[in-house]
Amino acid sequence: MAICTRRGTARAFWAVALWLLASRMTAQQPDPAAIIRTIDAAVQARYESVLAFTDIEHYAVFRGSDQAHPVAEMTVKDSYRKGEGKTYTVLSESGSAVVQKFGLKPLLQNEELINQPDKVAQSWFTSANYHMELDPGGPQLLNGRACFALTIYPYRKAPNMIDGTLWADARDGSIAQIDGIASKSPSIFARTTHMMRQYEQMDGFPMARRARAESNSLLFGHTVVIIDYSDYHLQLRNGK
Repeated sequence: MAICTRRGTARAFWAVALWLLASRMTAQQPDPAAIIRTIDAAVQARYESVLAFTDIEHYAVFRGSDQAHPVAEMTVKDSYRKGEGKTYTVLSESGSAVVQKFGLKPLLQNEELINQPDKVAQSWFTSANYHMELDPGGPQLLNGRACFALTIYPYRKAPNMIDGTLWADARDGSIAQIDGIASKSPSIFARTTHMMRQYEQMDGFPMARRARAESNSLLFGHTVVIIDYSDYHLQLRNGK
């Protein structure tokens, strides 16, 4: 009788322990809807707070299997002002004139277009533009930051919209990195384009630090464009 009682007590103990463990794990699971709302709020806060900025952007284009020697380079100054959009000033350019004319300059023109005041919100990484699904497993470490990973699908197809993954800072929802495939080819000559952009906190807001686009086209073949962003100067609403 004593043995049966001890066995019954042990089973009861482990049942309670497992229930407490399951309850704790459930309580620790992040709320996907809350995380998405935080991301939306962070994007909106950045737009409202950053009144203007300038930065220096260096573009390097690589062809074929050679990832060490760019066939064309361009350095530009990017000037943004809320309510007006972006303008680019070319500071230097070298290499293939064809790549400059048909590759890099159209890229800058497209950036100016999508950042026009009446269009800029259409390319934001928010739930208004993307279906977002929180990846399982909780926060993961990305470049020293605890981030949530979300699989994203755009509601409309465009060359600057991606099917892929977004990483958002687990503390404040600010975007840390995006990686995926362009939902629409940028031209009839281009095939699939893979895009990646990393962000860094500047005065409390995420700003692009490095980007990479890899594609194949009938005009240029296999091409990789790497963009490095530096020398940011931000004008914030609070006067900083």
